[in-house]
Amino acid sequence: MYRWLLCWRYLRTRYIALASVVSVTLGVATLIIVNSVMAGFTQEMQEKMHGILSDVIIESHSSSGLSNPAKFTDRIQRILGDELEGMTTVVHVPAIVAINCQNETVTRQINLIGIDTKTYASVSDFSKFLLHPENRKMLSFALQESGYAPERVGFPESGWVYRRRMADYQKRVQQTLSEIELERERNQMLRAQIDRVGNSSTTDDPSTNDARQLPTLPDEPPAFPGAIESGQAPNELVANNLDGSAADSTTGLASTTPTTPTFDAVPTSQAELDAKAKPFDAAVSQHEGIVLGIGVGTSRYRNSDGEVTDFYYVHPGDDVTVTFPTAGSPPTAINEKLTVVDFYESKMSDYDMTFAFMSLEKLQKWRGMIDPTSKVGAVSSIQLRLRKGADLDLARDRLREAFPMEMMVQVSTWRDLQGPLLAAVQMETTILNILLFLIIAVAGFGILATFFMIVVEKTKDIGIMKSLGAPGQGIASIFMGYGVLLGAVGAGVGGVLGLLFVAYINDIADVLEVVTGQEVFDPTIYYFDSIPTVVHPWTVVWVIIGAVFIAVAASVLPAIRAARMRPVEALRYE
Repeated sequence: MYRWLLCWRYLRTRYIALASVVSVTLGVATLIIVNSVMAGFTQEMQEKMHGILSDVIIESHSSSGLSNPAKFTDRIQRILGDELEGMTTVVHVPAIVAINCQNETVTRQINLIGIDTKTYASVSDFSKFLLHPENRKMLSFALQESGYAPERVGFPESGWVYRRRMADYQKRVQQTLSEIELERERNQMLRAQIDRVGNSSTTDDPSTNDARQLPTLPDEPPAFPGAIESGQAPNELVANNLDGSAADSTTGLASTTPTTPTFDAVPTSQAELDAKAKPFDAAVSQHEGIVLGIGVGTSRYRNSDGEVTDFYYVHPGDDVTVTFPTAGSPPTAINEKLTVVDFYESKMSDYDMTFAFMSLEKLQKWRGMIDPTSKVGAVSSIQLRLRKGADLDLARDRLREAFPMEMMVQVSTWRDLQGPLLAAVQMETTILNILLFLIIAVAGFGILATFFMIVVEKTKDIGIMKSLGAPGQGIASIFMGYGVLLGAVGAGVGGVLGLLFVAYINDIADVLEVVTGQEVFDPTIYYFDSIPTVVHPWTVVWVIIGAVFIAVAASVLPAIRAARMRPVEALRYE
């Protein structure tokens, strides 16, 4: 009992030990905070990755894809059996999207993914990252009326409401421009006719001049079909065909002899006839739908007031042009106009800035991936979701045996595809833990030096206790217990401080921003609303145990020295 009493007395009366306690406390608290934040970022990142990537992916290396996906899906079903929870087919191709914003073209490189709306949600959490509530329930590539991102403050007007308003605005602008152009042409014709009549006058006789009066112009400007679109000059309109008749070379006025009109090619199909009869009206029709990653169509920045703001290059309801290659050899570029029907926001910049989704069947048709004989479309990959708790590596290995690389396919889990990034995060976490444990190691050397000083200072006390019969092990246990108490107090206080810091880390970040004037957690970079943290209880336990172990290990050498002292020499020590 006397050993623990002496340990507690040394701990309370030796202020030099307080420095060692503080060192252990700071080391433990820092380790807990860093591990919690790193675990939070890692978990958030993995959830986002796994949300868009299915458990197992069977991908074709051929540009034409897997020509008979049913053969693969049937075999996969037999191999995995009850472990298989969901399966879908996907076509993905690199592409470029062109966005018209304020009469300027904004281009973005994207990964265009063709998906089956009925089965894609069964292999990933894709739907929950969409902005429209109805699309979260069941994705549709049809434009919604309105109601996009109801929980998002400042989201612009979107959907059919926005599309109809913009179509009406563009019609009015085009009509105004046409009226201005026709008025300009009318004025130019008037000036040209005045010049021609004036030049043809050969006498000053008033009666002769009266016979050559200017032609009367209509109250409304004449219509010249195709003049504006063809870029024909206004004076050429007068010299050529004002009303379908040829111009007289002597007078410059229109001849009464009609010329033979020209016609466009006669449509040969019902679709072409319908297209000629009913032109595309953006107010009532849309192109094939596409879902863009929100980073493709927006940019996040800080305005003049320092507030984080999103600038939208495109809204749901706008049309974009997508360019992508065909599946033939050699591939050719295809340009298709599509209508943005929603945004995809996973808050992973790598995905939000590159992914775009459209209908699987339409992408197969455009790329020429549908067999004309069997009418079966090829796919780029088959994605699988396994039941919860299934061994992904074991399922991958079984599928690799069935589909070797010789078949030009590769079987991977989502962790395999993101292996370099996950390995980099894991290595960073490991290195940080090693470096931060060195802080506690430094505290251990401080404990070592402190204990050697205490042993020297308490040499006479050690001699008295030994002369009274205290064994060497008892003397050693006093200093070992002192190390245990010092480490336990420092680790315990550090653990409590670390957990409190993690619990209020976002509030502390706000305070630091006010004090320093610098933003601790920039949402324009991370796209997170708050700093993510995850506390693993076993991590906290191991950090505390490690800190106590370092403190005990630092007290071993001083304890051994005290235990080996001879009573006579200790009593004679000055």
